[in-house]
Amino acid sequence: MDWGKGILITIIAFVGFMITLVVISVRQDDIHLVAENYYEKEIKYQDQIEREKATAGLEREVLVFDAQGKALLLDLPVGTKGNIQLFRPSDARLDQEFLLDITDEGKTTIPLDKLKSGYWRVQMTWAENGVEFYQEKKIDL
Repeated sequence: MDWGKGILITIIAFVGFMITLVVISVRQDDIHLVAENYYEKEIKYQDQIEREKATAGLEREVLVFDAQGKALLLDLPVGTKGNIQLFRPSDARLDQEFLLDITDEGKTTIPLDKLKSGYWRVQMTWAENGVEFYQEKKIDL
């Protein structure tokens, strides 16, 4: 075989490889953003920093993950309102949101046994005595 045929075969193989990559990337439909409105969230990030500072100043652990019981334990006072968002980074279709309205004394339990096993990010935002708080945990079910 001479040089001309070798170069031609190499170019044809390269073009075939590139066409294969393009076809694979066009067929992928399972790509999700972490949040649909991430531009708006970026603008409001300073408020988020203030919430995190307020949470760091608390003298108690508010959000605790019980791995054996597959549940979230919340230590919040009566009258607290907020929400919990469960993000599954690998599949946005599994994301869930729970509204918080604490009416009973003691710790509140949120069962997670119905969630698909794997890596989850728990983001909790709440207001207590007029102050807003935010806490995030990474859990593995």
